[in-house]
Amino acid sequence: MKLNRIFKIIFLSEFIKAIFIAIKEILKKKKTINYPFEKGGISARFRGEHALRRYPNGEERCIACKLCEAVCPAQAITIENEERPDGSRKTIRYDIDMLKCIYCGLCEESCPVDAIVQGPNFEFSTETREELYYNKEKLLENGDRWESVLSENIKIDKPYR
Repeated sequence: MKLNRIFKIIFLSEFIKAIFIAIKEILKKKKTINYPFEKGGISARFRGEHALRRYPNGEERCIACKLCEAVCPAQAITIENEERPDGSRKTIRYDIDMLKCIYCGLCEESCPVDAIVQGPNFEFSTETREELYYNKEKLLENGDRWESVLSENIKIDKPYR
């Protein structure tokens, strides 16, 4: 009889502790966000949708060195170039197959002029596979759209490169 009463007291004390923990958790600030309407912070090193950048004068940065194509482990990048009258190279085709891309960031790291970067956009779902084959125009459009964020992220990341 005495042992039964002790178990009841222990159970009751544990139950009261659990209620206090639940009340304490209810009063804490929520950790979840209402995703489509609220967005969390993104690191400057986040690897999202690819973009080709331009110089401030409007000329594209890519010098067709093909380092990004060579270093890509998924072989997702295809570059074709032609020679300019002054002897420098110019890209005529820059394609990325985003279905193959593994978002490793090696293309970004290998680029000597910061032409190809991975931007802050992670919301680029599509309805067809063809929309995930990015050509030079699409990549330059992404670069123009995100240039202010991209340049700021590169500036923040500069000490670690």
